[in-house]
Amino acid sequence: MKVYNTRKLNSARKLSKLNLVFGLGMMVSTVSAETLDVEKDSLKFGFIKLTDCAPIVIAKEKGFFEEEGLQVEVIAQPNWKQLLDNVITGELDGAHMLSGQPIGATIGFGTQAHIVTAYTLDLNGNAITVSNSVWEKMQANDPALDTPNPKHPITADALVPVVQEKLDLGEKLKMGMVFPVSTHNYEIRYWLAASGINPGFYTSEDQKGFTGAQVELSVTPPPQMPATLESGNISGYCVGEPWNQQAVAKGIGVPVVTNYDIWKNNPEKVFGVSKKWADENPNTHLAVVKALIRAGKWLDEVDASGTLINREEAVRILSQPNYVGADFDVIKNSMTGYFFFQKTDKRLMPEFNVFFKNHASFPWYSDGVWFLTQMRRWGQITETKSADWYHETAKEIYLPEVYLEAAALLVEEGHLDPSEVPAFDANQKWAGYKPATPASDFIDGIAYDGRDPVGYLNAHKIGNKD
Repeated sequence: MKVYNTRKLNSARKLSKLNLVFGLGMMVSTVSAETLDVEKDSLKFGFIKLTDCAPIVIAKEKGFFEEEGLQVEVIAQPNWKQLLDNVITGELDGAHMLSGQPIGATIGFGTQAHIVTAYTLDLNGNAITVSNSVWEKMQANDPALDTPNPKHPITADALVPVVQEKLDLGEKLKMGMVFPVSTHNYEIRYWLAASGINPGFYTSEDQKGFTGAQVELSVTPPPQMPATLESGNISGYCVGEPWNQQAVAKGIGVPVVTNYDIWKNNPEKVFGVSKKWADENPNTHLAVVKALIRAGKWLDEVDASGTLINREEAVRILSQPNYVGADFDVIKNSMTGYFFFQKTDKRLMPEFNVFFKNHASFPWYSDGVWFLTQMRRWGQITETKSADWYHETAKEIYLPEVYLEAAALLVEEGHLDPSEVPAFDANQKWAGYKPATPASDFIDGIAYDGRDPVGYLNAHKIGNKD
């Protein structure tokens, strides 16, 4: 077999070439299916014990990494900070990351390091859970919630009197999220602010984000969320699975809303590497992305009736102690298309976890722009920024050219159909941007267009404006 060496092309030239493959709908005849001459074949990838690490785990367990000539060790990390630090120092070659981590690190919030991503691991996958006592108070405030099957989505309106009651006592309702630049932090803030609850601001002097807060949001590692809730140290949290379903199984809390209902089909995790590593290992990076694309497709494979056919096998793998380590039945709930809000309230949610379909794994610039708007909205970015700054910054971090090159090889190899790869015309100004998300897809009724970050930022009542 021929050896494929990544050509020393700049991003614009690469994208123009790949546009001939996908953007203009031509047959993939200009790219050959070849074995990549990887620079490094023994790799270590980090992850946090959440179900959305699945593409990395499946790429290993189903042999997709091995087929690319890679021997990969997948290692659980104790928290998001250490995971990021280990990627920066080179202890890890890459990792399952919060979407905000490459962005926060690259712009210097908390940690300064240039981190990039060429692959989005999943869409959706999170929920907000409150303690039983808070849920009872919410039901008292809104009798429509006091039913075995309340109407969804549930806003934070019924939480407002609970927050005020605490404030009247000189206290604040304490809630958990997993990391300052996590989707979970922005989602719980989004949900609270949509009902007029101020979740607080970060400032140059306040790195905890408590300034002006009516609730106190603190960092708790995902696997510790249920125990922290049960102990009474927090009264609610936003986290990924299986830690919301764990609260239901243990009878200690009630998930009130999923992030699918906060923003339908929102980006969740990414596969991140350092820019230095990506520059030094271009073929290895391509090989990794090829394997991850195949894993994501395997996870979303359905039969003729639309039923997910590989998820139970994935759940059995993820439930192993060296991976997520939660009970099979707990992980199965959300991964197989259902979600329990209460034991009496099981709902069909086929898109709770999306790993591939509808171009879910593509690294859209507009996703990066959304996270930047949230960092500015809540003060993690302290200064006014122009629209051009948002676009330029996203393009320093998101690498669609790597994804497209990997996808082109997979098409030639017969593992992908060209229709499964998004069109990308590098000559178009807004290539890499999703169409505007309609207001109906957000819990606060505000549409999002990644091409207009400043307009979106200024549309919210609570938050910094530019």
